[in-house]
Order: sequence, then structure tokens, then C-alpha cells
Amino acid sequence: MQLYEELVARGLIAQVTNEEEIREMINAGKATFYIGFDCTADSLTAGHFMALTLMKRLQMAGNRPIALIGGGTTMIGDPSGRTDMRKMLTKEDIDHNAGCFKRQMERFIEFGEGKAQMVNNADWLLGLNYVELLREVGACFSVNNMLRADCYKQRMEKGLSFLEFNYMIMQSYDFYHLFQRYDCNMQFGGNDQWSNMLGGTELIRRKLGKDAHAMTITLLTDAQGNKMGKTAGNAVWLDANKTTPYDFYQYWRNVEDADVMKCIRMLTFLPLEQINEMDGWEGSQLNRAKEILAWELTSMVHGEAEANKAQESARALFGGGGDRSDMPTTALTGEQFEDGQIGILHLMTACSLAASRGEARRLVQQGGVSVNGEKVADIDQKFSQELFSGEGVLIKKGKKVFHRAVLV
Repeated sequence: MQLYEELVARGLIAQVTNEEEIREMINAGKATFYIGFDCTADSLTAGHFMALTLMKRLQMAGNRPIALIGGGTTMIGDPSGRTDMRKMLTKEDIDHNAGCFKRQMERFIEFGEGKAQMVNNADWLLGLNYVELLREVGACFSVNNMLRADCYKQRMEKGLSFLEFNYMIMQSYDFYHLFQRYDCNMQFGGNDQWSNMLGGTELIRRKLGKDAHAMTITLLTDAQGNKMGKTAGNAVWLDANKTTPYDFYQYWRNVEDADVMKCIRMLTFLPLEQINEMDGWEGSQLNRAKEILAWELTSMVHGEAEANKAQESARALFGGGGDRSDMPTTALTGEQFEDGQIGILHLMTACSLAASRGEARRLVQQGGVSVNGEKVADIDQKFSQELFSGEGVLIKKGKKVFHRAVLV
């Protein structure tokens, strides 16, 4: 099976233009393609996995990736899938975030002469003259068509700022610039980006002629893709300082049964033949599939040693063992105890297991909190300071979140 057919078999492709030409170029290793990353944080998230693994697959087959850092577009903010306007970042923040992105991307793709490139659209967007841009590009876009685009629909009810309205033009100009400057003939992105990306393809054709071979592919972003990288309202980061390898492993270990094989197929590099054999797994075998998924992805981001540690800790914990060395841990000081005791609500908030005392109270009242294997039924229950010495206290929230609290 050739690469394009494998991408389809893995369920990665949603929509394409010029499919026959795309298939031929990808399979022959002749595509120079880009994927854009706006620098809205100082770490990529698990939600970027589909793009990162795709870049790796394509590069392994001889194609050339361009990682486009959105230093310019981040200053506007993509309205796609948003109900409010994104936070405005400074240029210094964006530059810092871009450096963090590259270090994380280097685990997936190889940068260098004749290999992958990283470019920043601030280099060309920030120097554009507004009137010249309107004359050169503005006439190529229909406002009526832009207003019908999916990327704007969610914002129309609450109000779409003129700032954000320009995002499609900026993103389209990126492809136009990369096509001319870097011989970039293909763009990849999430399915929610289809309207923005078609704008770039159409701009190239209108400015450079219908024979300009500019192609667009969008990756499948269904319900799992949309929630990928999020848990309990918080992002699952690739930076170990923001999401520990153990927490990262546990996120993937706890994906829903209906999603595990889909994630394995889309995100891992296991052979399709092996994955197909796993399709019928149920019960304990499905749990084994979740372990495989979690180990494979943790290994890609944090290395095999950290993946092994996370897996061993999780197995020991769920099997009743006592190895808590790799578990997320909060260090408590004596000042946090009153008369040598700490209440359960205070303990939950101190360990960031609840955002407030009210949330902690609800968790306890719903029977969702255990300490050292004993369910906490009383919101006023207190624990003595001595319990937190040595290996500390094991707190369980719900069925899947474990946390250790120790006294320092």
C-alpha cells in the first residue's frame, strides 16, 4: 500500500482538491507542503498530534514539510470554531512560543538543509502595506462567499470583528507566498479550516493562472478530533512541565472505548495489518489496546524511558501496587495544616483536584473522592499531618484521576 492510500485507510483524509494529482505527488515523495501553527501558547497540545504525525509520515516518504509558525496571524486570531475573540498576544510572547514549538516539533520531524523548514509568516505579513494588499489580494475575495464560510458562522451571532474577518485573507496570502517563495504546492489543515484553505488555493489560481498546481487537503476532525487534547476543560500539553508524562499517558489510557482503535489507527505508526487484527478486541483486550496507544504516544513525545515509567506506575497503581514515584504529586507544608490537620476540601483545592471549595464539596457529596482507598463521605472530614509523611497520601478523584500529597 502506498502512502496516500495508507492515509485514507487510517481515516485521516476528509476533503481534497485535485485528488489524482495529490495522490501521485505524495506517493512519489514530490510534495512540498505546509501546516500552520498559531502560537497562542508556549506548548503544543495533544490536539496537534494529527498534524505532527502526518508531517512525520510524509517526510519519511521523501516529501518536504514546512512548519509555518503564525507569528503574524496569531496577532489577529483565527475565529474558526470560536464563540469569542482570542486573547491578543505581544510580539515577544509570540516569538517565545514559536521557539517552544520548534523544540517540540523536532521530536517528530527533521529540520535542516533539504529537509523540513520552519518559517514565520510575521516575516512577510507584518511588512505588508495595507492599501497595496487590498489592491493585490482584496479583489480576489467575495465578501458574500466569506460570510457563508463555516469558519465565521459561530461568530456571526455574537459579532465578528473586522480584525478577525481578515484572518482568511492572511491565511490565503500565506499559501500564495509559500507557493512563490518556497515552491510549496500543497497545504494540510483541519477540516474546520476548509474555507480558509480554499481561499489560498483560489488566490494562487487567480493571481498566477489556472495552471498553477496548488492543492489542498484537510484532515479529518470529527468528535474525537475536536476533543483531542482536552480533559476536564484543561489542555493536555506536550511540555512535560505543563502535563507530566504520567498524566499524558493516563489521558490516552483513558480514552473512550469507542475511540481507542480510531486513535491507534490515526496517530500511531503501528502497521495497519497489526491494527486490523486488533479491531475485534473487547473487554480486557480493549484495555490492552489503550495501553498500547498510551505507550506509543508517550514514547513519541517524552521518550521510551518515560513511557515505561508511566506505564509501570499506572499498572502498579491500578493493580493495587504501591509504586507512586511517577504519580502527579503536591508537596504540602506545615502551614497548610491547622492544629495538625487538613480538611478534605482544603486538600482537594491545594492539590488542584478541584478549582474551588464548592467544586470539591460537590465531588465529595457525589461520592467521587477517596483517600488511601477509603471513600470520603463527609465534607468536614479531616486528615492528620502524620499521614502525609513518607510516601504520603493517595487521593482518587472519580474513577481515573490519582494524585499523591506529601508533607515537606
